[in-house]
Amino acid sequence: MLFLYNIIITLADFLLKIIALFNPKMKLFVSGRKTVFETLSQKINASDKTIWFHAASLGEYEQGLPVIEKMKEKYPSHKIVLTFFSPSGYEVRKNNMIADATVYLPMDTKKNAKKFIKLVHPEIAFFIKYEYWPNYLYELKKSNTPTYLISGIFREKQLFFKWYGQFYRNALNSFTYFFVQNEASKKLLLQLGKTNITVSGDTRFDRVAAILEKDNTLDFISQFKNDTLTIVIGSSWPKDEDLLIDYVNSNDQNVKFIIAPHNIKAEQIQQLKNSITKKTILFSEKTDKNLAEYDVFIIDTIGILTKIYSYADIAYVGGGFGNPGVHNILEPATFGVPIIIGPNFSHFAEATDLVNLKGCISIANSKELTDAFETLITDEIIRKKKGGICSDFVNKNKGATALILEKIQQQ
Repeated sequence: MLFLYNIIITLADFLLKIIALFNPKMKLFVSGRKTVFETLSQKINASDKTIWFHAASLGEYEQGLPVIEKMKEKYPSHKIVLTFFSPSGYEVRKNNMIADATVYLPMDTKKNAKKFIKLVHPEIAFFIKYEYWPNYLYELKKSNTPTYLISGIFREKQLFFKWYGQFYRNALNSFTYFFVQNEASKKLLLQLGKTNITVSGDTRFDRVAAILEKDNTLDFISQFKNDTLTIVIGSSWPKDEDLLIDYVNSNDQNVKFIIAPHNIKAEQIQQLKNSITKKTILFSEKTDKNLAEYDVFIIDTIGILTKIYSYADIAYVGGGFGNPGVHNILEPATFGVPIIIGPNFSHFAEATDLVNLKGCISIANSKELTDAFETLITDEIIRKKKGGICSDFVNKNKGATALILEKIQQQ
């Protein structure tokens, strides 16, 4: 089966290079991998001690960051090697300050895996949440490298739990220990005979809780807000905006809106601005402007949404009308902000839990959106109660990072 897998991976690598000729995102995916081994050779010496973290994309990086930071503190003489599979993770965090080398993960061919592990020679390896690359895992096992899955999540539909999934089940044998988010994941692994498991929870709670300890001040947001009730719309997609724009344009209350779209391409940002009838300004236009005069602030940049949530009285988090679903709701939750999302959230445990706890409201259409906003705007008691549910939820679920580090020390 490994032989067949290697043929498929090699073929996929070839086809992706062809697709990259016509697809900008795939071009980043392919071109970014061309210099990986050269970069590693320059940044990692044979005498270096290293720790390897792999994140599929940006969300997994944020999820693993608390563990990366603690390992950096515990092993200051070790070099941190961080890999991404997706351009949406690598391109945003390639200049991070925590890792000594940040690169794309080369395709999971036998040759690449051997070369990568030889160059990096990690003392410890971490895979964050998911992504199980058989050749890399086999090479780690062959080199007797302690390998951990952190914030892991398993579902019955995955190949591991199918009658034909023995090949992928074998890949799991490379893990020294599994730190999973919930009991359901543990039960599934127990069915496979795995006992090296701890339900540690989700390290993202530690990540977002730590945000409160940082300086989240943005003077230009303070100026725009001007002590006015403010709705922050984060990571919105066109399907979210179809409903939201109608509400923004028709709202006649003393409310301000900050919109931080998921896609910040100039053409789409301008189209969004043109669709809003209220006085609107872009982040890129804010120089020397009196922001307090505006009703709508569109954030056409990246990297500041988390801090903007600290100014929110109400948050709408986008993605819930698409697939796989809603974006990160924990960032506004940690600031004690009530949240509204679309209907597609079942794949996200934190969203499901907060909807059940009634700190988060799921809406499916324009009327439900209007009703949710109107309730939260006009009833301060309900608004603060739901916000309190959100912040309490984050606080009660902290601690995964400490548990993981303690368990690793016992290995």
